[in-house]
Amino acid sequence: MKQPSGPSWTLEEQLEAFASRRFLAMPLAGTIAWAAIGVAGAVLSDIGAAWAVFIGTGSIVWLATLIARFTGEDLLAKKGPRNFFDQLFLLTVVMALLVYAIAIPFFLVDYTSLPMTVGILTGLMWVPFGGMIQHWVGLFHGVGRTVLVLAAWYVFPEHRFVAIPVVIVVIYLVTIWVLESRDLEAN
Repeated sequence: MKQPSGPSWTLEEQLEAFASRRFLAMPLAGTIAWAAIGVAGAVLSDIGAAWAVFIGTGSIVWLATLIARFTGEDLLAKKGPRNFFDQLFLLTVVMALLVYAIAIPFFLVDYTSLPMTVGILTGLMWVPFGGMIQHWVGLFHGVGRTVLVLAAWYVFPEHRFVAIPVVIVVIYLVTIWVLESRDLEAN
């Protein structure tokens, strides 16, 4: 869609322009980061695995910025006219980062809670994102990730730093496939 600029660009036009994008950089970055977290959980000590969660999830936005160069996305909304939904999306990223205020105290009590709390809380940004693009994939990702991460936390207590990242990677892979299918359906 051609993106008009200036005051004549309505909110509906901004939403249509925003929703028509591919949105692959962030889920690809999340897939890579959580896969690395899972590998770290399998081979590192508990402390190393915990650091992998913090470093890996903290690097997703920066990794997505790099990946966006290859997918052709304007992740940080630096090109073209200003779009309200770009700002709203970036605020959902900030929201996901703020949840570390919940994850860290639980981590200090039970370090194995870290992949569960971070995995669930950072996945919540997908719910408003799905609303913004007007597609069910956001709700699928947020709810599916929450339910399956919680289940993995209970079912695999000795392997939480591996099982939870596996669940998240699978959810990301399905999400990427759906986003690409949505893109193909639109063309």
